[in-house]
Amino acid sequence: MNVIECRNVSKRFDNFVAVDNLSFEVPEGSIFGLLGPNGAGKTTTIRMIVDIFAPDTGEVVVFGDRIAPEARKRIGYLPEERGLYKKMRIGEQLLFFARIRGIEAEEAKRRIDTWLRRLELFEWKEKKADELSKGMQQKVQFIATVLPDPDLLILDEPFSGLDPISVGMLKSVIVELKQRGKTIIFSSHQMEQVEQMCDDICLISHATKILGGRLREIKRQFGRDTIRLGFDGPDGFLKQQQFGRVTRRGDHVEIVLENGATSRDVLQFALAAGVSITRFELVEPSLNDIFIESVTNSNGTNNTHHSA
Repeated sequence: MNVIECRNVSKRFDNFVAVDNLSFEVPEGSIFGLLGPNGAGKTTTIRMIVDIFAPDTGEVVVFGDRIAPEARKRIGYLPEERGLYKKMRIGEQLLFFARIRGIEAEEAKRRIDTWLRRLELFEWKEKKADELSKGMQQKVQFIATVLPDPDLLILDEPFSGLDPISVGMLKSVIVELKQRGKTIIFSSHQMEQVEQMCDDICLISHATKILGGRLREIKRQFGRDTIRLGFDGPDGFLKQQQFGRVTRRGDHVEIVLENGATSRDVLQFALAAGVSITRFELVEPSLNDIFIESVTNSNGTNNTHHSA
């Protein structure tokens, strides 16, 4: 089952196209990456999913139907623009957000304490929001988003402003939520942050989808033949090789295979040269590499497009 289906969705603001004929599906229980550079149209797409904006054309189906009040109760949305009441204590603030979502007071307090401990914020419970760092405030807003135990979590740039330890903490929480059967959408321009976590992706550039589907299958399609070779000894033998482009990377070299050369050819050549091999692996392209290549190969940029 698909939790979300965007079908040929477009959105304009005056003469500017923010989202152009966008289609994708988000399978239930998956982590889905809505990825692209700043200004690509990701936030506008999310706002159509949660019914802040209505699409000009096309339709958005959530939980098998057009978005409705009942469906909204099953969604947790962390917007890119953060907003806490600066002079309100964290515990009181989270209780207020929970009560708005219909959670009974005692149950809300229990959940709040559990989440504050989970994200290492419990000692800050009686502090006011403006006494917290931006990263801490962001974790508080994440807690507010997950408190109602939504079936669908939509996180717009969830890692921006977080230190590496907090990023790791949030990633582990998100993986746990997936294991509990939740569906999670990430919107991000930091592809390396979500690459390890996503099952499916949709890459957007200049309001238009340029790539989408199962991440594993996409990587297989883009699997360029690159060898990572580490060795002890002089590297003069590399000048004789005819297998492809060589780039030095610290303690190893990367060889991009060309002209029908294979990894076996490289290995046999290195062994015949008498070097001691310490590392030999096929390199998978990163999501960032795939995105750059896809944008470069797409059909140019329409200068009338402007994305929000």
